[in-house]
Amino acid sequence: MKKLLVLLYLILASWSVRAQQDSVRVSLLTCAPGTEIYELFGHTAIRYENPAEGKDLVFNYGIFSFNTPNFVLRFVKGETDYRLGVVPYSYFEGEYAVRGSSVYQQTLNLTDEEKQKIWDLLEENYRPGNRIYRYNYFYDNCTTRARDKIEDCIDGKVVYPQAEEGVTFRDIVHRCTKGNEWDELGIDLCLGSEADVPIDGRKQMFAPFNMLEAARGAVIMQGDSVRPLVLSESKVVDVEPEEAEPGFPLSPLSCVCILLVVTCIIVWLQLKWKKVIWAWDLLLFGAQGLAGCIIAFLFFFSIHPTVGSNWLIVLFNPIPLIYLPVMIYKAIKGRKDLYHLINMAYLTFFIMIMPFIQQEFNVTVLPLALCLLVCSTGHVFLYYRQNSK
Repeated sequence: MKKLLVLLYLILASWSVRAQQDSVRVSLLTCAPGTEIYELFGHTAIRYENPAEGKDLVFNYGIFSFNTPNFVLRFVKGETDYRLGVVPYSYFEGEYAVRGSSVYQQTLNLTDEEKQKIWDLLEENYRPGNRIYRYNYFYDNCTTRARDKIEDCIDGKVVYPQAEEGVTFRDIVHRCTKGNEWDELGIDLCLGSEADVPIDGRKQMFAPFNMLEAARGAVIMQGDSVRPLVLSESKVVDVEPEEAEPGFPLSPLSCVCILLVVTCIIVWLQLKWKKVIWAWDLLLFGAQGLAGCIIAFLFFFSIHPTVGSNWLIVLFNPIPLIYLPVMIYKAIKGRKDLYHLINMAYLTFFIMIMPFIQQEFNVTVLPLALCLLVCSTGHVFLYYRQNSK
C-alpha cells in the first residue's frame, strides 16, 4: 500500500511539473507604427509567460534615451547604443494601448527544453554587462535581435517562406513612411545606392511586419521532423491608431516646385533690372551647402549602412557654403564669377547622368537641381548681357 501511494505521488508530481511546463508560453510581439519618426516602422519584442512562477514579462531590445550625452551626434555617426529592457507585460500593453498602436502576438511552437533555453538566454542577456549593444538600423535592431534569440534556443533549423524578390531596403522604408512625405524625404536624402540593391528574405526581416509575415509561414526542421514556428496568433492590443497632428500642409514636391517658380521669377527680374539679387544666392546656395555638410558628414564619417554610397554628394556638398562669401562679394560688385559657369555645366551633367546612376532619387531632387541650374544660368546670362555692349 505504501509503495502504491509513493507511485501515485510520483505520477501526480510528474503531471504537475508537466502542466507547469506546458503553461509556459514564449511569444513574438509585433507592434503597429506610431506617429513619431522613430515609431513609423513598428516594433518587436519577446513575451515570456510562466503563470506557475507569476512571470509575465516583455523583453524589449529597443530601449534608448534622448538624454544620452551627444545623442544626436552619436546617432548621425551610427554609434548609438540601445539596450535590452524588461517590463511586466501589463505595462507594455498599457503603453501601446495609450499610444494607439495595436500589438500582435505570435505564440511560438517551442518544446519545454527550448522554452527553458530562451529564458536562460534572455536572463543572461539582461545582465548589466550584456544588455547594451551597438544598434544598427538595417542589420542589428530590436527585430533582428528578437529573431536571433529565438533561433538560438531552437533545436533545429528555422526555415522561412520564400520572400518577395527584387525588394530593397529603400522599398521597405518607403512602405513604412507612406503618408509621411517629409520624413521620407529626410531619409531618402541620407540613403545611398546600397539601399537600392535587392536584398534576400533574411535582410528584409529588419522591419517588424516583414518579420511577422516571415514567422507566420516559417517551420522548424529537425531531422525528419517538421513543425510550424508559430503555434497561434492573436491581436492582444486592438486599438484605433492615434491621429497624427496636422503637419505642414504642402508636400515636399509642391514646395520645391514653388521654389523653382520663384527662382525663375528672380532670374527674370535680375535680367530685367540688370542687377543680381544676391540675397537669393545667399538663401539658395547657402541651403545647398548646409545640406551638403550633412550629407558629406554621413558619407565620410558615419558608419550607418548605405550612407557611404550616396551619389547626392555630387549635388549637395560643402563647396557652395565655403565659396559663398566670394560669390556674394562678386555679385554685389558686379564682377564675373566663373563659379556659375562651371556650376551650370556641372549641374547639366548631373541631371543628364541621373537616369543612369544606380540609385533611386527622391522626386524632389530633379527640381532642386533645376533651381540651382536656373540660378547659375541667370548669373551667366546677366554678366554677358551687361558686357556685350
